[in-house]
Amino acid sequence: MMTAKEIRQAFLDFFASKGHQIVPSAPIVLKNDPTLMFTNAGMNQFKDYFLGNRKPDNPRIANSQKCMRVSGKHNDLEDVGVDTYHHTMFEMLGNWSFGNYFKKEAIDWSWELLTKVLNLPADRLYATVFEGDAKENVPKDEESYQLWRTHLPENHILLGNKKDNFWEMGDTGPCGPCTEIHFDMRPDAERALEAGAALVNKDHPQVIEIWNNVFIQFNRLANGTLEPLPDKHVDTGMGFERLVRAIQQKTSNYDTDVFTPFIAEISRITGIEYGQNEKTDIATRVLSDHIRSIVFTIADGQLPSNTGAGYVVRRILRRAVRYAYSYLHYKEPVLCQLVPIMIQQFGEIYPELEAQQDFITKVIWQEETSFLRTLESGLRKFGQIEEQLQASGTSVIGGEAAFELYDTFGFPIDLTRLIATEKGLAIDEKGFAQAMHEQKERARQAAKIDTGDWITVLAGSSGTEFTGYDNLKVVTQVSKYRQITQKGKTQYQMVLEKTPFYAESGGQVGDQGYLQFGDVQIAVLDTKKENDLIVHFTNSLPPDITVPCHAVVNHMLRSNTANNHSATHLLHASLRKILGTHVVQKGSLVHPDYLRFDFSHFAKVTDEELRAIEDMVNEKIRENIRLEELRNVPVKEALGLGAMALFGEKYGDYVRVIVFDPDYSIELCGGTHVQATGQIGLCKITAETSIAAGVRRIEAITGKAAYNMVADEWTELQNLKQMLKNSKNLVQGVQNLLDENDRLKKEIEHLQMEQAGQMKNSLKAEAEAINEIQFIGKTLNGGITAEMVKKIAYDLKREVHNLFLVIGAEIDGKAHLTLMFDEELVKNKNLNAGNLIRTLAQHIQGGGGGQPFYATAGGKNPAGLEKVIADARKIVREL
Repeated sequence: MMTAKEIRQAFLDFFASKGHQIVPSAPIVLKNDPTLMFTNAGMNQFKDYFLGNRKPDNPRIANSQKCMRVSGKHNDLEDVGVDTYHHTMFEMLGNWSFGNYFKKEAIDWSWELLTKVLNLPADRLYATVFEGDAKENVPKDEESYQLWRTHLPENHILLGNKKDNFWEMGDTGPCGPCTEIHFDMRPDAERALEAGAALVNKDHPQVIEIWNNVFIQFNRLANGTLEPLPDKHVDTGMGFERLVRAIQQKTSNYDTDVFTPFIAEISRITGIEYGQNEKTDIATRVLSDHIRSIVFTIADGQLPSNTGAGYVVRRILRRAVRYAYSYLHYKEPVLCQLVPIMIQQFGEIYPELEAQQDFITKVIWQEETSFLRTLESGLRKFGQIEEQLQASGTSVIGGEAAFELYDTFGFPIDLTRLIATEKGLAIDEKGFAQAMHEQKERARQAAKIDTGDWITVLAGSSGTEFTGYDNLKVVTQVSKYRQITQKGKTQYQMVLEKTPFYAESGGQVGDQGYLQFGDVQIAVLDTKKENDLIVHFTNSLPPDITVPCHAVVNHMLRSNTANNHSATHLLHASLRKILGTHVVQKGSLVHPDYLRFDFSHFAKVTDEELRAIEDMVNEKIRENIRLEELRNVPVKEALGLGAMALFGEKYGDYVRVIVFDPDYSIELCGGTHVQATGQIGLCKITAETSIAAGVRRIEAITGKAAYNMVADEWTELQNLKQMLKNSKNLVQGVQNLLDENDRLKKEIEHLQMEQAGQMKNSLKAEAEAINEIQFIGKTLNGGITAEMVKKIAYDLKREVHNLFLVIGAEIDGKAHLTLMFDEELVKNKNLNAGNLIRTLAQHIQGGGGGQPFYATAGGKNPAGLEKVIADARKIVREL
C-alpha cells in the first residue's frame, strides 16, 4: 500500500510528465491580498494569472499547497476533530492551465491518474457536472458531461446546481463551472443496498469529494453579471488527506499515516489510548490536526497574537490546549512536544520546518504555558459566576457572562456548556448567540468595503512597470481605475501603465506623492499591492483620466524611508553578529519617520549588547559602503551568494539582491535603499521590547531624526550641567542630589512622626466616654499626611481600651477618612469598619473599605467631614 509521501510524489511526477512545472507551496499566511488572511486554496498564488495581470513562464503548473480554512465562509474549525474529514490545515494537490489546455485534458488526466496510477477502483468513482442556471444564462456543461461518458456509466455522472458545481473566487472575479470527483468508500454490502449516487454531496462520511476540476471561463462583475473571459483556464484542487484515506482504504482521515504518528505520540504523552472513548478520541484528533496549522503558520512568519491572522493562530492553539486540558486531563504544554513528529512528516517537502524547529518549539511552549494560566483564571471566573447564580437563586448563565468567558478567557461555548452541565447549570444560548452576532457585526461593519469593478482606460495593458528604483518621476497613463467606499468615505484606486511609486511590501510603507494631469494635481495618499498590481489611492479623479500624467513621488519621504530600510539591513546583520546566527527577521516596518525590526531571540537584549549593536551599525554607516544592487538574479544563484531569505516570503524564479559589503549584509529585498550607507548619517536605537514568545523588537531612527534626538538630548544635558553649577561629573552631581533628597525626606518623616505623636496625645486627652466606649472624633489640619493618620490610629488603638476612633483630614485638597475600632468592640458590638465606612463616606462623595477593625476612605468633599464625625458619634450613642 502506498504511503502518504509516495502518493504526494506520484501526483507531482504524473503532472510533470504532462509538461507541468512543479512549483513550491506558497506561504500559508497571505501577503498583498486584501481579500484573504490565509491561503485557502491552491489557486491563491496564481490569482494574477487568472486576472490577466501577469503571464506565467509556463502555462502548465502543478504543486502541493498548504492551506488553511478557519475564517470567513470557509470556516470548518468547529467540525475539526468531531468528524473524520474536516481539517484546519490541509494540503491541496493541484494542476493548472493558464489559457493552455481545457476540459478534455483535465478530465482525461484526472481519470488516468486516479485509476491507472493510483489504482482507485473505477466503480467507486462518481462525477458531478454543472446542470446550468437559467437566471445566470449559463447552460448545462454538456462538454464535461460527454467527456465523462467516455470513462463512467451515466448513473455515475450526476448533475449539480450552482452551489455545488459553479466555483467563484469571491463576490467578483474569475469563475466558472466545475466537475467534482467523489469516491464511495463504503463496504460492498452497503453499496449493494444503496447506490452511491444517492449519497453524493449529502455529507455522508464515507462518500466524499476528493477532487474538483474548475473551468474558469467567466468574470463576475460587481453588478452580478457574468462576462466571458478572453482566455479559459483550468484550476483543480484535490484534498491530499482524503485522497490518502481513499487509497489506504481507511474509514477516517485520522487512520491514515498522515495522522497516525501524531495520534501515537499523543497517546504516549498523555497515557490515554486512542479508540477507547469518543470524547478522548475527539480531543486527540483536535491536537493531531491543530498542531499542523500552528507549526506551518509560525514557520511562515505568523506568530500568535490578538489581532488578524495571529488571533486565528492563537485561537487554534488554545482550542487544542483546552481539549487536552478538559478531556485528556493533561495540564502541561503538550503541543510543543509534537513538533519533532511534524519534522518527520513534512520536513522533506517543506524544509522551512526543520530550519526553524527550535524557534517553533519555544514559541508554542510559551503560548501554551501562558494560556494554561489564563485557563485557570477562566475557571476561577466561572466559579465567581456560579457563586452569583447561587446567591440570586438562578441556574442559567447569562449570555453576556458566557460571551465574556469566550471573548476574554478563550472559553468556547462548548467548553462553557460542558462545565455548566457538570455543575447542573444551563446557558442562555440565545443571549450568547446575540452577543456573538453583535461582535461579528461590529467587525464586519468596520471591515466592510464596497469595491466597484475595474474600469479599463488603456486596453491591452496588464500589470504595471515599476520604474521607482531609478526615477522618482515618470510620464505615464492610467490603465484602469475603480471606486471604493468604506465607512461612508469614497476613494479611488488607480493602476498606471508604469509608476515610480513603491507599493507597500516587505515591511516598507507605500510611497506618497501626486499625479499631474495637465493643470490638475491629484494627491497619491498611499500605494499598495493587490496580488501583483500596484494600486495608487486617491480621494478624487481628474476631469479627463485618459490623458497622460506625470507621476511624482514625494522625494523627502522616499529618502527618509530609504535611510530606514538600509539601516534595517545593517541592523539585521549586526544583530546576527552580536547575538548569534539564530537571529532571524520576524517582521519589520520601514517608515519615513522610524524603523521597527522584529527578530527571534529568547532573552532581553542587554544594554551592553544594544550598545555594541548600535556601534556596529554606525561603524558601517561611517564606512560609506556603496550599495551593490543585483537585479533579476536566479533565486538559487542568489541563495548561493549567501543572501538572507525570509521564511514565509514567496520568492519568484528571479530576485533582487541588496548587498552592503559581501562579508556583512546580503539580503533578498524588493525595497528602496540608499546608494551608500553614509547617506543614512546616524542610527539611534530608541527602544527594545518583547512582543511575543521568543520575539524581540527594536525601534530606531536615522538621519535628521536621529540627529535631532541627539541634539535635543545634548541641550538637555547642558541645561542639567548648568543647574548643577557645571559639575564635571554629572552622574555624581545627580547622585549627590538624590542622596540629599533622601536625607531631607527622612528628616521630614521624623518631624512628621513627632508631630503625629503630639496629635495622638491631644486626641487621647479628648476621648469621650459614651456607653463604656471611648469615642474620639476629630478633623485634623495642618500638614497632615495619610501615613501620619495611620500611625496615630494604630498608636491610639494600643493605648485606648474600647476605642471607637474617627479621624477626618484634608490631604492634597481631598477628603480622607479613617476608622479604627478596638477588636473587642468589633466582637461584642458586631461592628465592621469596612462596611460602616462606605456609609459614612457618602458625606464626602467618596468610597472606601478595609478590615472589620480598620478602614479608610477618600472623597472629593472635605466639607462633609464634620457631618461624618457627627453621624459616628450618634452611632456610638445607639450602641
